[in-house]
Amino acid sequence: MLAFLLAAGSGTRLRPITDSVPKCLVPVAGKPLISYTLDLLSLHGVTRVLINSHHLYQQVAAYLEKARPPFEITLTYEAILLGSAGTLRANRRLASNSQDFLVIYADNLTNANLSQLLAHHRQSGRLATVGLFRTPTPSECGIVSLDSRGVVVDFQEKPKHPQSDLAFAGLMAASPAFFDHIPDTVPCDLARDVMPKLKGRIGGWEITGYLRDVGTPESYQQAQFEVPLLYRSEL
Repeated sequence: MLAFLLAAGSGTRLRPITDSVPKCLVPVAGKPLISYTLDLLSLHGVTRVLINSHHLYQQVAAYLEKARPPFEITLTYEAILLGSAGTLRANRRLASNSQDFLVIYADNLTNANLSQLLAHHRQSGRLATVGLFRTPTPSECGIVSLDSRGVVVDFQEKPKHPQSDLAFAGLMAASPAFFDHIPDTVPCDLARDVMPKLKGRIGGWEITGYLRDVGTPESYQQAQFEVPLLYRSEL
């Protein structure tokens, strides 16, 4: 099972912490942020992981060399940021023999049941299934509307007048045919450049577990309190 772990963001909103530490390695409850995602991928049977990096790349490489997760890792350096969809397109060869693959944003903390997401995706037969969560601030997120079958009928990035409170969680299961719908532009973003064009062809799956975007100082501090309680009992 292949997963793309997108970790190249510079983490500008978390400065000054990220001036000297890459965003994926910022400490949360005493552990690097990325370590929680690596544990989650291992828990759900992932065997290969592509991790992209940009800011302070050497620190990420050194951490992975020391951590030695129980699966094959390919670490890539992006001198120019390709964007979430651009990274997938540039590394599509890794999925050439895969039935499907996972995509997960490294700045999110979650205990989402990836096995259930994959099972739901495979049963649906769609190009992709995006993980969703209920947000209290829909105008700040990529917002999805679903029909009664769970098909995405609308996808808008940070809409002024949101039609739903279901937001893209930075988590997705997809089939190899998904690559054919990624335009050849740099940067290329999943939520902005790809998913709005696939309405009616992708599905949604609501996450019922924990999810925290550790992208702002406020959410980062919240994670420091939430994570010890959550991971002590559930992982």
